[in-house]
Amino acid sequence: MSDEATVAEWLRASRKTAALTGAGISTDSGIPDFRGPNGVWTKNPGAERLSSLQDNLADPSVRERAWQGRRTHPAWTAKPNSGHRALASLEQAGRLGTIVTQNIDGLHQSAGSSDVIEIHGTVWWAVCLSCGVRTPMPEVLERVALGEADPACLQCGGIQKSATISFGQSLDVSVLRAAELAAASCDLFFAIGTTLQVFPAAGLCDVALAKGARLVVVNAQPTPYDEVADAVLRDPIGDVLPRLTAAVTPAP
Repeated sequence: MSDEATVAEWLRASRKTAALTGAGISTDSGIPDFRGPNGVWTKNPGAERLSSLQDNLADPSVRERAWQGRRTHPAWTAKPNSGHRALASLEQAGRLGTIVTQNIDGLHQSAGSSDVIEIHGTVWWAVCLSCGVRTPMPEVLERVALGEADPACLQCGGIQKSATISFGQSLDVSVLRAAELAAASCDLFFAIGTTLQVFPAAGLCDVALAKGARLVVVNAQPTPYDEVADAVLRDPIGDVLPRLTAAVTPAP
């Protein structure tokens, strides 16, 4: 394992750097993770049903609870934190290419990152599971606020949900291919704020390693990839990423 100064040297020398981010980068913005000590599913295992495609299709009460949960989702008021801003600064300085994010909150884009692949989709849109039409989420949530407990698609009457990947739902093939290409074409790959337990996202580390890239894990808790990583950084993401950014970008 190597320390932060060495990682900064790798970042400075990298021809092409990519990153995978998970829920841990957004906790400082007030969005709880899922599997951490204070995670949503850790505290309330039953909440996982709301993220099950099968349960959403089969049980109207699950859909109704899910729509009520979406109304109060912290993404609507969350702001990018220092970790998001640091990655955006690295991109703007030409030090970072693609960010593949497992997050659905849109905070990377809000921070100014433009090369973002949302491998698990986005909460900012709703999608019909029958005809595939996409509708801005605020428009659907307005219907919920006006009393529609389970708003159907206005095009075909089908079941709608957020445009996020649920348990039991396949990832978009073109999105996954783009993510794999980003991992395969870099020489330095960061895994930031992710437990690296959810596949195929976690498998991007294997793709990068197989192509000879260095792997840097930035996460407070141990991950299954720590032993094969070239460096593991445990300090808070909101501290580590700004320090790395400052080390490799010129002062304003």
